[in-house]
Amino acid sequence: MRFESAEKSPLLLALCCTLRSLAKRWQALAEELTQLDELLDNLTQEYAGSLRRQFGVDPQTAAILLAVAGDNPERLKNEAAHASLCGVNPLPVSSGKTIRYRLNRGGSREANNALWTIVLVRMRSDPRTKVYVQRRTGEGLSTKEILRCLERYIVRELYPLILTDLGRAQLRPLK
Repeated sequence: MRFESAEKSPLLLALCCTLRSLAKRWQALAEELTQLDELLDNLTQEYAGSLRRQFGVDPQTAAILLAVAGDNPERLKNEAAHASLCGVNPLPVSSGKTIRYRLNRGGSREANNALWTIVLVRMRSDPRTKVYVQRRTGEGLSTKEILRCLERYIVRELYPLILTDLGRAQLRPLK
């Protein structure tokens, strides 16, 4: 088939029209996503400022952690309750003389994923976390165990900041 005859093909015309329509839709969605990301960034800077100033906490993770805590403020009696809510409280799985722990599979999976993201960012870029990972690896801990420890540590670090941000957000009306 020659190229000139292919240009007039109804199938090719339909394909071009569909691709053009999909490209326009993609551009519109990309623009909408940019606007929503900017809005989320502004809102988390205003209502979760102390949380956002922590290493590895971006607008999405801050919003998730604040939303999970905000949906359940009566459950946040202490840091351990918050860890349980996020699914990062260690559960004993010891047997005989072996003492080990594993992560709780309960709690909010979104909050757990946000904490996991913060841990990965810190493991890759934060000098203090890199030193901690090297030390714990030298002690014989697996990567999974180190991740579990870091997630629990981060919950301990972020818990008072989340409470502070929740208290401030409840005092101010949303713009």
